[in-house]
Amino acid sequence: MNIGIVEAIYRYPVKSMRGERLESAHVGWHGIDGDRRFAFRRTGDRGGFPWLTAGKLPDLLLFEPCRLDGDAASVLPTHVRAPGGDALPIFGEALAGEIARRHGAPVEMLRLDHGIFDEAAISVIATGTVHDIGSMAGEPPDVRRFRPNVVVRLPHPAPFQEDAWVGGVLAFGDGDDGPAIAVTMRDVRCSMLNFDPDSAHPAPDMLKTVVRAHDNTAGVYASVTRTGRLAVGQPIRLHAAGGAP
Repeated sequence: MNIGIVEAIYRYPVKSMRGERLESAHVGWHGIDGDRRFAFRRTGDRGGFPWLTAGKLPDLLLFEPCRLDGDAASVLPTHVRAPGGDALPIFGEALAGEIARRHGAPVEMLRLDHGIFDEAAISVIATGTVHDIGSMAGEPPDVRRFRPNVVVRLPHPAPFQEDAWVGGVLAFGDGDDGPAIAVTMRDVRCSMLNFDPDSAHPAPDMLKTVVRAHDNTAGVYASVTRTGRLAVGQPIRLHAAGGAP
């Protein structure tokens, strides 16, 4: 059945840095092309999750991946624009040094072509969930806090309708050549939800609200089952578990 349309698409070339809003994107087997292909590794960390995220360094949200080498068509950034305005090469010593200075420990940039994801390659949230959480928390609704790949506009907005999609498949577009994703689990939220995307200032009531209202989950994760072009305005069909798009 049709459940809504694609309201917005986001890509995050460097894990925990500022994202890009897109009108369209190619969805491959490892998510949106160019999404979370770079991340800073904490070189002194020997644990199972070595990546530096905004949960540990909120200032990462103030850095913006960009392309400066005349290859605007590339999905991968060549530089990162620092808060002061300087465009620093993505693998340069200046960028790593600036992040290490703010973090207080050495880091190195890594590229992984299959992406650096917490749970799954695609994250989805509906506008009704975003607005309701913001209202309950007393904060302006800002979907960027949730760092989704796909934002869905439903015909009858209400919070947490995404839960009903778990186990099903979302197919995008009118025909059979659009991408499709299998919804695997609810999205368990972390402290990144608290940080303003423009200033990195914290608002702890955001995460507290999600914990209190919905067992610390908002939105869903999904894996790609069919590749294709995703675009703003595309209709979205939900197929029940076991159904094929």
